[in-house]
Amino acid sequence: MAQRTYRILLTKEPEGGYTVKVPALAGCVTYGESVDHAMSMAQEAIELYVETLKAEGEPVPDDSATLEYSLVVGL
Repeated sequence: MAQRTYRILLTKEPEGGYTVKVPALAGCVTYGESVDHAMSMAQEAIELYVETLKAEGEPVPDDSATLEYSLVVGL
């Protein structure tokens, strides 16, 4: 089994829980009630998404060549 790297973005929702987006996989979005649950759901969503891409003969992107930084800018 090949390993792939995916960046995930968790957004805390006002009503509670976290929405998870996987930018490398367009439309791959899930939700978790806690950070741990969101991470688990993200892994499941990614695995299913990649499985579908492979079954359809589509290329499988990943974030292995992506560098990410966060900047705090005072305006």
